[in-house]
Amino acid sequence: MTITITTSNVNGIRAAKRKGIEDWAGKHAPDVWCMQEVRAPQDDVDSIFDEFGFEYATAGKIDAPANLHTMNEVCRVKGRAGVGLLTDLEVLDKRYGLPGLSEDVDSGRWIETDVKTPEGYTITVASVYIHAGNTDDPTKMEQKYRFLDTMLARMGALRDEAAHGGKQAVLCGDFNIAHTPLDIKNAKANEKHAGFLPEERAYVDKWLDEYEFVDVMRSLAGDIQGPYTWWSQRGRAFDNNVGWRIDYQFATPELAETARGFVIDKAPTYDKRWSDHAPLTITYEV
Repeated sequence: MTITITTSNVNGIRAAKRKGIEDWAGKHAPDVWCMQEVRAPQDDVDSIFDEFGFEYATAGKIDAPANLHTMNEVCRVKGRAGVGLLTDLEVLDKRYGLPGLSEDVDSGRWIETDVKTPEGYTITVASVYIHAGNTDDPTKMEQKYRFLDTMLARMGALRDEAAHGGKQAVLCGDFNIAHTPLDIKNAKANEKHAGFLPEERAYVDKWLDEYEFVDVMRSLAGDIQGPYTWWSQRGRAFDNNVGWRIDYQFATPELAETARGFVIDKAPTYDKRWSDHAPLTITYEV
């Protein structure tokens, strides 16, 4: 049996709602939906998540809106970050925040849930939003590297559990790093820009090599240029496909082997423009 896991930076969930994100929810209703840059207070998040429950019920994924499991963490810096997660699967546990980080700027960037598929397969799913960074602002780069360093401890724990017969894991989100020149249209021009610095890209190398996570979309697509998940709203970047691939699903090996296909849905970006990121959905046979 297959399940779908989607990750999407919604670029402000209240603005996305005004532009029709609930229509996308009703049409696609992924089994797990990880969101980043929710950027809204809790009351607004609750209200919009309730509407998603209605859409899932209408789509026949759940019996009633209240059966959609939801979780989120609001960033303590107003108007920043914020992550959310919806699922119609059985939920075994929920965890909030990345262990080891307590500063306000690091909140609203990491949540985890343990879900069980109809076949009884248990997966830890994390919704992740890494700092964008800014090479003109050393403080913002320090924040990004601190977050990336702290991530390594949690990724190591998830890897070890998966390798010893425990839960498999997948980290879904906007990682704000294009890994290789295949993941960015103008690689040479961006080598000194945040998001494509050699120091940042080295973390992804470490995740894949030392920590044994799999870049699931890349493993399915092969060594082709792109496809991209984010386009600047300046100029005609989207129309000319001048993009970056910064939205990923990194899975432990056993789970990655069950991946059967992926879709980068550019329609919301092009038609509704409810985000400058396109949702990435991967189908797993678990």
